Amino acid sequence: MLMQIPTTERLQRMFAEPEENFSLAEAALLIAQDEYPSLDVNAYMHRLDEIAKNVQLRLGPDRGYEDTILALNQFLFDEYGLTGNIGDYYDPRNSFLNDVLDRKLGIPITLSIVYIEIGRRLGLPLEGVSFPGHFLVKLEVDQGDVVLDPFSGGICLSEEDLIARLEDMPLDEHPPVPELARAIVAQPTGKKQIVACMLRNLKQIYLHHNELTKALSAINRLLLITPNLAEEVRERAEIYERLECFRAALDDYGRYLRLEPAASDAAEVHRRLVNLQRLAAAIN
Repeated sequence: MLMQIPTTERLQRMFAEPEENFSLAEAALLIAQDEYPSLDVNAYMHRLDEIAKNVQLRLGPDRGYEDTILALNQFLFDEYGLTGNIGDYYDPRNSFLNDVLDRKLGIPITLSIVYIEIGRRLGLPLEGVSFPGHFLVKLEVDQGDVVLDPFSGGICLSEEDLIARLEDMPLDEHPPVPELARAIVAQPTGKKQIVACMLRNLKQIYLHHNELTKALSAINRLLLITPNLAEEVRERAEIYERLECFRAALDDYGRYLRLEPAASDAAEVHRRLVNLQRLAAAIN
């Protein structure tokens, strides 16, 4: 009988792999195992294979990328019924790939993961785009970048569409909007960073619902990707403090200050450290 490798160890091994060997879908499904410990990752990987085969059957031998995108959109959004969950955006199930495939509801990041994974199986080297407020997907072709929105049925977005979306957002200081739109699209988001984006969304959803232990789990997964991400270390310290895990909070606040000794909130963190040392000593 083969021994099951713990999820954390599997993720650590995956995040240590080069980007080209990294399986976006597998990582997303392993993260879902935190919520569903008995989740059969291989079964859902097979489900993605089957979806891709269904799209493949609709394609002729001489198809171009336009035909593949059209067939992909028709099957995923018209036949399979995948759609954005506008009615309950903060439902944690929107962030679990197994739930997205079962319920056929998701948010931009998880619908983009499905889209990228199916597209890859069809020969489309799709990439993620961390567009402000709404994750997108792009395909590089000879004529330029084709930008697609899986949350809106895979529609193709023109540069004018992207500019209009940015103009509707309250952004900090930035270059002229057209330049900003082009710069964002020109810098695709790597697969590991897509997982990080998904985990940040999941963390915020859990914090929105005041589910601190689950938010803590999401941060722990994030720190597997980027161990020295100071802002996540600080946020984990705050969660530990709220959970009255004072020694763990002490460790993380101290680590945060070592990572960011000149942080703008250093004085506040030092104050918290003094208070936590008093609380930890009282427990003893």
